Amino acid sequence: MATDGFEAVFMETRNWGRTAKFLQTLGFELETETGDGSGVFRNGSGPYVVVIEVPEDREPAMQLALRVPDADAFRPDPAVDVVSPFEDTHYGTREMTVRDPDGRLWSLQAPKG
Repeated sequence: MATDGFEAVFMETRNWGRTAKFLQTLGFELETETGDGSGVFRNGSGPYVVVIEVPEDREPAMQLALRVPDADAFRPDPAVDVVSPFEDTHYGTREMTVRDPDGRLWSLQAPKG
C-alpha cells in the first residue's frame, strides 16, 4: 500500500498573528484556534496547515505529512528508514515518522481506526 498524497503541513512560526494574517491573504480560512498560539487553516480540499508558535530563540521548522488510508495495512518498503512506527496522537490520528535519503523527516498520518 502506498501513501495517498499530502495530508497536512505543520508550520512553526515566531509570530502567530502575522502568520495567520499571511495565510488568510492567500485564501486560507481559520478552522480552529487553540488560543495558545496555534491553529488549523484550510483552503479548499487541499492539505490543512497547522501553525504553531515557537519561542524567539528557536528556528521555525516546517514538516510535510502524507496521508495513509489504513495504518494497519501500510507496509513501507524495507529501504524506508522508519524513525518511529505508527502511534496514536492527541489530535485524533495515527502518525509514523520516516527519514528520506537526505535526512529530512516526513510524517505519515492515518485515521484512528
